[in-house]
Amino acid sequence: MKNFNSGLKSLVLFTCLLAALGSAAEKPNVVIFFTDDQGTLDVNCYGSKDLYTPTMDMLAKTGVRFTQAYAHTVCCPARAMLMTGRHPQRGNVNHWTQGNAKGAKGRNMFLEEVTIAEVLKGAGYKTALFGKRHLGADLEHGPTKQGFDEFFGLRGGFIHNYNHYFLHGTGFHDLYEGTKEVFARGKYFPDIVTDRAMQFIDKNKGNPFFMYVAFNVPHYPEQADKKFDDRYKDMKMPRRSYAKMVSTTDDRMGRIVDHLEKQGLRDDTIIIFMSDNGHSTEVNAIRRENHKSGMAVGTKYGANGGGGNTGKWIGHKGTFLEGGIRVPAVISYPAKLPKGVVRDQAITAMDWMPTILELCDVELPRVKLDGRSILPVIKSDSARSPHKVLHWQWANSWAVRQGDWKLIGAGDKGKSLGNLNDRQPEKKNYIKEKPDIAKRLQTLYDEWTKEVKPKQ
Repeated sequence: MKNFNSGLKSLVLFTCLLAALGSAAEKPNVVIFFTDDQGTLDVNCYGSKDLYTPTMDMLAKTGVRFTQAYAHTVCCPARAMLMTGRHPQRGNVNHWTQGNAKGAKGRNMFLEEVTIAEVLKGAGYKTALFGKRHLGADLEHGPTKQGFDEFFGLRGGFIHNYNHYFLHGTGFHDLYEGTKEVFARGKYFPDIVTDRAMQFIDKNKGNPFFMYVAFNVPHYPEQADKKFDDRYKDMKMPRRSYAKMVSTTDDRMGRIVDHLEKQGLRDDTIIIFMSDNGHSTEVNAIRRENHKSGMAVGTKYGANGGGGNTGKWIGHKGTFLEGGIRVPAVISYPAKLPKGVVRDQAITAMDWMPTILELCDVELPRVKLDGRSILPVIKSDSARSPHKVLHWQWANSWAVRQGDWKLIGAGDKGKSLGNLNDRQPEKKNYIKEKPDIAKRLQTLYDEWTKEVKPKQ
């Protein structure tokens, strides 16, 4: 009887495994392209007709484009939002995270945070992150500790695309395969990421997969593919340098999308494209002698003062003005979702996790999510945004938006109250003229910051 029960249990487990595999095989693949420092309107289909972005435009034509999509003011919190569907403060990402895996231990996203990779992996998906992590570089944390089967890229904030060194301060090398440091000096990082993504597709084309392609571009240093030199030769700086980077990013996205097509996977793959924050205006140069990258003092590597296009919106990366947090965003899933439509409702990077899980018919994790499924918005332009109030916080600065009003607290610089419905949005500070509105928004922020403060 004991042997019979043992055999029956094995048969039941085997049957359950086959059922799970069969169910998983019917699920769509998921690919997220998360670009770096690509500003509010910096895609041709968003009105920047001086840019060549055929892949991004094609995704919009075969999907849904959002005009009011919000990420965050800088890299780290935007990536926490995307990965967890939660406000980054809940997971300890409210200031710069540890950048150097071999340096002193610093701030890292809590391991207790449940990532979309963990949820999809539990549902039978193969998972990979190629590109930029930037949620803490400690080797006891990281992608392979939170749901990713494969990780190749940088653990910190950015790298030189050929020598793979972080360039601020004294610099440090930042290129890893999982938790193992690797060296590939001279190889162009966007190409390595693209090649790894295509290899992952080839390896997993018979199994549902989730692939997060977090490009390190158009973020500085602006080292673009030279094939775009002629296209932009008559454009003035700094737009010219930045435009070449945007087109380089689009080109590498295109190679991956074309590979999905080649493998017959495109229609049944959910593709999301979004930027992490607005365009950069930073001006940087090597300041230290004997820099670990080998680069000379005075070598410039920043964004040349900024070449982004925000249209009527003001602001840039590092601000909570619209130009700092409103970004391009598209979802394309030809088999199931509308094509060539535009949605004006407010959405956030936190919304992708619950939306993807609903599309994949995967249960939500048993944690509090701040993001909401935006399938109703995707399917109808009359559906309401799932967010009545929007919140952001980074270090000593924060913002809260309700309706057309946004209150920004900028630390020592004081507060500003702007209206997004003005002809020149956020140009005028209504803080003295509309004290009741400012007080209401301040109360909303005060209540929110207590609620999201981590208990650890």
